[in-house]
Amino acid sequence: MSGEVLNALAHAYDFDRNITFILTGSEVGLLYDFIGIEDPNSPLFGRYFHEVRIDRFTHDESIDFLRRGFKELNIEVPMSIIEEITNVFDGIPGWLVYAANAYIRGAGDLSMIREAAINEALNELERLIRVKANYSVVNARRTALVLRCIANGGNTWSKVVKCVEDFEGATVSPTSLSNVIRTLERLSIIRDYEFLDQCTGRRL
Repeated sequence: MSGEVLNALAHAYDFDRNITFILTGSEVGLLYDFIGIEDPNSPLFGRYFHEVRIDRFTHDESIDFLRRGFKELNIEVPMSIIEEITNVFDGIPGWLVYAANAYIRGAGDLSMIREAAINEALNELERLIRVKANYSVVNARRTALVLRCIANGGNTWSKVVKCVEDFEGATVSPTSLSNVIRTLERLSIIRDYEFLDQCTGRRL
Protein backbone atom coordinates (compact mmCIF):
# COMPACT_ATOMS: atom_id res chain seq x y z
CA MET A 1 0.00 0.00 0.00
CA SER A 2 2.77 2.47 0.85
CA GLY A 3 4.28 1.97 -2.62
CA GLU A 4 0.96 2.88 -4.24
CA VAL A 5 0.69 5.99 -2.06
CA LEU A 6 4.25 7.04 -2.86
CA ASN A 7 3.66 6.59 -6.60
CA ALA A 8 0.48 8.68 -6.35
CA LEU A 9 2.34 11.41 -4.46
CA ALA A 10 5.18 11.38 -6.99
CA HIS A 11 2.71 11.63 -9.90
CA ALA A 12 0.89 14.54 -8.25
CA TYR A 13 4.21 16.26 -7.54
CA ASP A 14 5.27 15.98 -11.19
CA PHE A 15 2.01 16.72 -12.99
CA ASP A 16 -0.52 18.47 -10.74
CA ARG A 17 -0.46 22.12 -9.81
CA ASN A 18 -1.49 23.96 -6.66
CA ILE A 19 -1.37 20.85 -4.49
CA THR A 20 0.51 20.71 -1.21
CA PHE A 21 0.91 17.54 0.82
CA ILE A 22 1.52 17.72 4.56
CA LEU A 23 2.88 14.52 6.07
CA THR A 24 3.46 14.07 9.78
CA GLY A 25 5.18 11.44 11.85
CA SER A 26 8.43 10.56 13.56
CA GLU A 27 11.44 11.70 11.57
CA VAL A 28 12.88 8.22 11.18
CA GLY A 29 9.58 6.60 10.31
CA LEU A 30 8.41 9.32 7.95
CA LEU A 31 11.64 10.36 6.22
CA TYR A 32 13.34 6.98 5.95
CA ASP A 33 10.66 4.27 6.24
CA PHE A 34 8.00 6.01 4.18
CA ILE A 35 9.46 8.74 1.95
CA GLY A 36 12.89 7.13 1.59
CA ILE A 37 14.80 10.39 1.29
CA GLU A 38 18.12 8.58 0.82
CA ASP A 39 16.77 5.62 -1.15
CA PRO A 40 17.34 5.98 -4.92
CA ASN A 41 14.55 3.44 -5.52
CA SER A 42 11.91 5.52 -3.72
CA PRO A 43 9.37 7.24 -6.03
CA LEU A 44 9.94 10.45 -4.04
CA PHE A 45 13.73 10.32 -4.11
CA GLY A 46 15.18 13.69 -5.09
CA ARG A 47 11.87 15.53 -4.81
CA TYR A 48 11.93 18.83 -2.93
CA PHE A 49 10.37 18.87 0.52
CA HIS A 50 10.30 21.38 3.34
CA GLU A 51 10.82 19.95 6.79
CA VAL A 52 9.16 21.55 9.82
CA ARG A 53 10.87 20.40 13.00
CA ILE A 54 9.55 20.83 16.52
CA ASP A 55 12.32 21.53 19.00
CA ARG A 56 12.39 20.40 22.59
CA PHE A 57 9.98 22.29 24.85
CA THR A 58 11.00 24.15 27.98
CA HIS A 59 9.66 22.90 31.31
CA ASP A 60 6.85 25.48 31.31
CA GLU A 61 6.00 24.82 27.65
CA SER A 62 5.79 21.09 28.37
CA ILE A 63 3.38 21.64 31.25
CA ASP A 64 1.22 23.99 29.18
CA PHE A 65 1.26 21.53 26.25
CA LEU A 66 0.10 18.65 28.44
CA ARG A 67 -2.53 20.69 30.27
CA ARG A 68 -4.03 21.89 26.99
CA GLY A 69 -4.00 18.39 25.54
CA PHE A 70 -5.76 16.83 28.51
CA LYS A 71 -8.25 19.71 28.57
CA GLU A 72 -9.15 19.18 24.91
CA LEU A 73 -9.96 15.57 25.77
CA ASN A 74 -11.98 16.65 28.81
CA ILE A 75 -9.76 14.57 31.08
CA GLU A 76 -8.85 15.71 34.57
CA VAL A 77 -5.23 14.83 35.36
CA PRO A 78 -3.55 15.77 38.64
CA MET A 79 -0.87 18.42 38.35
CA SER A 80 1.55 16.01 40.02
CA ILE A 81 1.19 13.63 37.05
CA ILE A 82 1.70 16.44 34.55
CA GLU A 83 4.82 17.52 36.41
CA GLU A 84 6.12 13.97 36.53
CA ILE A 85 5.56 13.41 32.80
CA THR A 86 7.32 16.72 32.12
CA ASN A 87 10.31 15.78 34.26
CA VAL A 88 10.60 12.23 32.95
CA PHE A 89 10.32 13.03 29.25
CA ASP A 90 12.34 16.23 29.31
CA GLY A 91 10.49 18.36 26.79
CA ILE A 92 10.64 16.00 23.79
CA PRO A 93 7.24 16.65 22.11
CA GLY A 94 6.76 13.18 20.66
CA TRP A 95 7.52 11.47 23.95
CA LEU A 96 5.26 13.86 25.87
CA VAL A 97 2.40 12.84 23.58
CA TYR A 98 3.39 9.18 23.86
CA ALA A 99 3.44 9.33 27.66
CA ALA A 100 0.16 11.25 27.91
CA ASN A 101 -1.64 8.81 25.63
CA ALA A 102 -0.19 5.83 27.49
CA TYR A 103 -1.30 7.33 30.80
CA ILE A 104 -4.83 7.90 29.46
CA ARG A 105 -4.99 4.27 28.31
CA GLY A 106 -3.99 3.12 31.78
CA ALA A 107 -0.64 1.70 30.67
CA GLY A 108 0.75 1.66 34.20
CA ASP A 109 2.98 3.99 36.16
CA LEU A 110 5.38 6.38 34.47
CA SER A 111 8.39 4.15 35.01
CA MET A 112 6.71 1.49 32.88
CA ILE A 113 5.72 4.07 30.29
CA ARG A 114 9.29 5.39 30.17
CA GLU A 115 10.64 1.88 29.68
CA ALA A 116 8.20 1.32 26.82
CA ALA A 117 9.27 4.66 25.28
CA ILE A 118 12.94 3.69 25.49
CA ASN A 119 12.22 0.37 23.80
CA GLU A 120 10.30 2.18 21.06
CA ALA A 121 13.21 4.60 20.56
CA LEU A 122 15.65 1.69 20.28
CA ASN A 123 13.36 -0.05 17.79
CA GLU A 124 13.27 3.13 15.73
CA LEU A 125 17.07 3.30 15.66
CA GLU A 126 17.23 -0.35 14.58
CA ARG A 127 14.65 0.39 11.88
CA LEU A 128 16.72 3.33 10.65
CA ILE A 129 19.79 1.11 10.31
CA ARG A 130 17.80 -1.62 8.52
CA VAL A 131 16.36 0.89 6.05
CA LYS A 132 19.80 2.35 5.36
CA ALA A 133 21.18 -1.16 4.80
CA ASN A 134 18.74 -1.58 1.90
CA TYR A 135 20.73 0.88 -0.20
CA SER A 136 24.07 1.32 1.60
CA VAL A 137 25.50 -1.38 3.84
CA VAL A 138 28.51 0.83 4.64
CA ASN A 139 26.34 3.78 5.71
CA ALA A 140 24.16 1.52 7.84
CA ARG A 141 27.19 -0.02 9.53
CA ARG A 142 28.76 3.35 10.23
CA THR A 143 25.50 4.75 11.58
CA ALA A 144 25.39 1.87 14.07
CA LEU A 145 29.06 2.37 14.92
CA VAL A 146 28.67 6.11 15.51
CA LEU A 147 25.71 5.46 17.84
CA ARG A 148 27.70 2.85 19.73
CA CYS A 149 30.77 5.07 19.97
CA ILE A 150 28.79 8.02 21.33
CA ALA A 151 26.99 5.73 23.78
CA ASN A 152 30.42 4.59 24.99
CA GLY A 153 31.65 8.12 25.68
CA GLY A 154 32.75 9.40 22.27
CA ASN A 155 31.80 13.00 22.98
CA THR A 156 34.07 14.72 20.44
CA TRP A 157 34.76 14.43 16.72
CA SER A 158 38.24 12.99 17.27
CA LYS A 159 36.96 10.37 19.73
CA VAL A 160 34.21 9.24 17.35
CA VAL A 161 36.66 9.04 14.43
CA LYS A 162 39.13 6.97 16.45
CA CYS A 163 36.38 4.70 17.76
CA VAL A 164 34.92 4.03 14.30
CA GLU A 165 38.36 3.48 12.77
CA ASP A 166 39.28 1.09 15.58
CA PHE A 167 36.12 -0.93 14.89
CA GLU A 168 36.67 -0.94 11.12
CA GLY A 169 40.43 -1.33 11.24
CA ALA A 170 40.86 1.27 8.51
CA THR A 171 40.93 5.03 7.90
CA VAL A 172 37.44 6.49 7.48
CA SER A 173 36.55 9.34 5.12
CA PRO A 174 35.81 12.47 7.21
CA THR A 175 33.07 13.44 4.74
CA SER A 176 31.34 10.07 5.06
CA LEU A 177 31.46 10.16 8.84
CA SER A 178 30.35 13.78 8.98
CA ASN A 179 27.31 12.92 6.84
CA VAL A 180 26.34 10.17 9.28
CA ILE A 181 26.64 12.51 12.27
CA ARG A 182 24.69 15.29 10.54
CA THR A 183 21.89 12.86 9.73
CA LEU A 184 21.65 11.73 13.36
CA GLU A 185 21.59 15.38 14.49
CA ARG A 186 18.95 16.21 11.91
CA LEU A 187 16.81 13.36 13.23
CA SER A 188 17.15 14.80 16.77
CA ILE A 189 18.85 11.63 18.01
CA ILE A 190 22.10 13.31 19.05
CA ARG A 191 23.39 16.83 19.56
CA ASP A 192 26.98 17.84 20.30
CA TYR A 193 27.95 14.15 20.46
CA GLU A 194 25.39 13.35 23.14
CA PHE A 195 22.05 11.55 22.97
CA LEU A 196 19.11 13.87 23.41
CA ASP A 197 17.48 11.02 25.29
CA GLN A 198 20.23 9.89 27.64
CA CYS A 199 18.42 6.71 28.66
CA THR A 200 18.32 5.51 25.06
CA GLY A 201 22.06 6.09 24.77
CA ARG A 202 22.74 4.13 27.92
CA ARG A 203 20.80 1.16 26.56
CA LEU A 204 22.79 0.89 23.31
